[in-house]
Amino acid sequence: MRTSRTLPYAAGAAALVLALTGCGASDGSDDEPDAGTTPSASTSAPSTSSSSASPTPTGTSQPGGTADAPAPATPRTDLLDWQPVDGSVDDTVTRGDDWTLTVADDGSTWRLQKSAGVTSSGTATATPGWQVSDTLLDDDWAVVVLQDEQEQRPGRATVTNLESGKAYELNGRSDVPTTNGGTWALGDDRLVHATYDRGAYCLAEVDLASQKSTVAWCAPKRQGFNAAHVTDAGISVLSFDDSQPSCRTVVTIDGGDAVPFTGPADCKAWEGLVTDDGAVWSTIPREQRIEEAEYVARVGDGYFDLGPGVAGSLTECDGAAYFVRDPEVKGGPAALMRWTSDDGLSVVYESPKGQAFVEAPRCGGDTMTLTARTSSGDQQVTADLG
Repeated sequence: MRTSRTLPYAAGAAALVLALTGCGASDGSDDEPDAGTTPSASTSAPSTSSSSASPTPTGTSQPGGTADAPAPATPRTDLLDWQPVDGSVDDTVTRGDDWTLTVADDGSTWRLQKSAGVTSSGTATATPGWQVSDTLLDDDWAVVVLQDEQEQRPGRATVTNLESGKAYELNGRSDVPTTNGGTWALGDDRLVHATYDRGAYCLAEVDLASQKSTVAWCAPKRQGFNAAHVTDAGISVLSFDDSQPSCRTVVTIDGGDAVPFTGPADCKAWEGLVTDDGAVWSTIPREQRIEEAEYVARVGDGYFDLGPGVAGSLTECDGAAYFVRDPEVKGGPAALMRWTSDDGLSVVYESPKGQAFVEAPRCGGDTMTLTARTSSGDQQVTADLG
């Protein structure tokens, strides 16, 4: 068992780095390794206007509360049919319907494999000092991001069309260049990543089919962002300033503007995603415990308290929002929680007995994969959601 949870602290470190560097510039240089197969912007401060109301909920068991007093959502147990993943539990595996994307424990290699046997792979260390930092997979696309370990050179992403098998690359020489570090997110045939535009720290949006990149939004001076999410309903990021502690606001990127979510307490947000009928987000009640978050959902004008969860674990997959919950009693299981307005809140995974934590789930379109670290043995499991 690995004895420490790294995800929330890594997210906090990323926020700090962006707060310090988000107003700098990049020279766009790109001394890159061999990663395998290679093949008009608006800037504005976050708007203070509210998002338009979504349809009222139809499947929740009770009416929603207010932003200040959300209605408690009582979870039911509805465990998915979890199956073990072959191979080392220390490798990071994301499984899709027909494809599996695997990264070695040390980030040195990756493998994209189809169930019928077609395989694409790459080595991050062909040029020393690079490693896989992000992997993204859905029903149509796979994205593997390499990062310079010294954070001096722009990142490099190999984008593979799963239907055709063809791949192309985004890097520091692309029309809208990558930068070192920063957030990446995939969804709805779109990929977003951090970039610089005329000295501003910005969010790039890539139309994956056409390979066309644009600058979707730029953070105001002395502000940064991370924790991007892309769903069919929209793009969201966590915007923050360089104050101590930082004031954090989760926003929807819409037409070059950043529109704050309706509902989260001022400066307390950690991340959020847009749903067809509202949004789901997390806040940090105590700044000294940034790994401990509270989750809330908005459905139309109604608000639901989803309870505690692990900061940085929010994931959208197959139309539902998921997040991790640490054991609520000593010796109890860690859990994966699922929320939709139709079905409410449910527990879809529980770890084996003993001291445990669950890493953030990994979505592969309509398939979920997760890793649990427990005192009774680590496990990596996967489940079909359809």
